[in-house]
Amino acid sequence: MITESVAHYSKSLAEQGDFPAYVYDLDALAQHAAAVRDALAGSPEIFYAAKANPDPAFLRTIAPFVDGFEVASGGELLHVLDAVPGSRIAFGGPGKTDAELRDALRLQVERIHVESPYELKRLAELSRSTGGADIMLRVNLAGDRAGAALAMTGPFGMDPELIETCRGILELAPWLRLRGIHAHLASGLDADAMLRQSEQILAWARPWLSSAGVESPEINLGGGMAVDYANPECRFDWQTYAGGISKLAQPGETLRIEPGRALAVYAGWYVTDVLDVKQAHGEWYAVVRGGTMQIRTPVTKGHDHPFTVLPGGSSEGPAVASAPVTFVGQLCTPKDVFAKSVPVSRISVGDVVAFSMAGAYAWNISHYNFLMHPHPTFHYLPQP
Repeated sequence: MITESVAHYSKSLAEQGDFPAYVYDLDALAQHAAAVRDALAGSPEIFYAAKANPDPAFLRTIAPFVDGFEVASGGELLHVLDAVPGSRIAFGGPGKTDAELRDALRLQVERIHVESPYELKRLAELSRSTGGADIMLRVNLAGDRAGAALAMTGPFGMDPELIETCRGILELAPWLRLRGIHAHLASGLDADAMLRQSEQILAWARPWLSSAGVESPEINLGGGMAVDYANPECRFDWQTYAGGISKLAQPGETLRIEPGRALAVYAGWYVTDVLDVKQAHGEWYAVVRGGTMQIRTPVTKGHDHPFTVLPGGSSEGPAVASAPVTFVGQLCTPKDVFAKSVPVSRISVGDVVAFSMAGAYAWNISHYNFLMHPHPTFHYLPQP
């Protein structure tokens, strides 16, 4: 799974010896984001989760197709506004510091997602003299999360009993304007599962917001749209989700989602070359330049990362044909594995390997200073 422009450009990088490299296809990113926007037809609102990939070029490319950005730290807040000034911002995440909340107030972010009663009390005190703030309370509902890649339990948000204690705090701080509920409950859900979860959130949020006297309520249904690394062609069914969510929507309310990985992942490749091919205890290994310290995804997810081999290696170096091969990096650990025992037609020293689906949770979550190998270079298509 590689675009023609990325394949062509990767071969030019091989000629320059400019590996490892991240290659981002911004045209592919824009086309995918536009298709998602068109499928949803303007509702629900889309806030891109910047944590998936905060690369400034990614943010600027996605900006025309989303309604705003979701950030989860003060650093992300400042970074996003620097890359895309004037953006609508939803600021979430547990453990916000007073300094971060002051920045959110100073920069007048559109919504602050409050994670606990204590955070709400602190925000009330900090915002008393600033004109207040528009907030959403994050709820953590119990329920069946079967099939989810990640259940957002524990420190995220408040269960229904704890959120009740926010009523008294809000009554004493009328400068805090309650706008709605935020609920990001799980990740890795397909369209049908996402719709069932959305129905559960709405069933709880609507009566609660009504009892709190919130007019024109906003309900953020979260992100977590499934991405299938084992089958990159199988993508989240935005058309099915759009049809289902339109049936759930009610007049007078604003629904919002915050996808990240599902928007960005398909537009990035980690491209490198093969340094060695060898056999150990009957298994074949291809050692590539770089490693999972620069693309943490395969280790984090525990999967075989999808890749494309672009032939062009030396006829003099070692090679293997028609055999399962394990792709590893340069780290001094047996955990530095991209893909294990994957059949290849041929792999040789000097071949280029392009690991796809590297547009989200790849470089930005990596421990790239481990062993102090050179950092990858970054390239954007079309070239500026």
